[in-house]
Amino acid sequence: MNWVKIDIQIPEEDFIEQIKVNGKKFCLIKNQQKIYVVQNTCPHAGGILSGGWCKEGNIVCPIHRWEYNLETGRGAEGQGDYINIYPTKLKEDGLYVGFKESLWKRFFK
Repeated sequence: MNWVKIDIQIPEEDFIEQIKVNGKKFCLIKNQQKIYVVQNTCPHAGGILSGGWCKEGNIVCPIHRWEYNLETGRGAEGQGDYINIYPTKLKEDGLYVGFKESLWKRFFK
């Protein structure tokens, strides 16, 4: 796992915003005192999830209101899709997000 520090101040209240990590866009969410990083594009129709909202532990896409569970990434019943969820660690010096290293990168470091 490759851990990347995110330069952001985490507010007390819940929020959703777009962040960039290594040139790629992700959706950073604080919901019910938990922090999540998920892909920023809805797999259904390409909506920007950071423009959505949270409802009952799900991120809701602003285009067609498709929902994805923040713990598992699974779409709501009947959707048959999912989003990528990335592990997070909140340390004394900031927020870190974990990304899997590709097999090739592990062998050819």
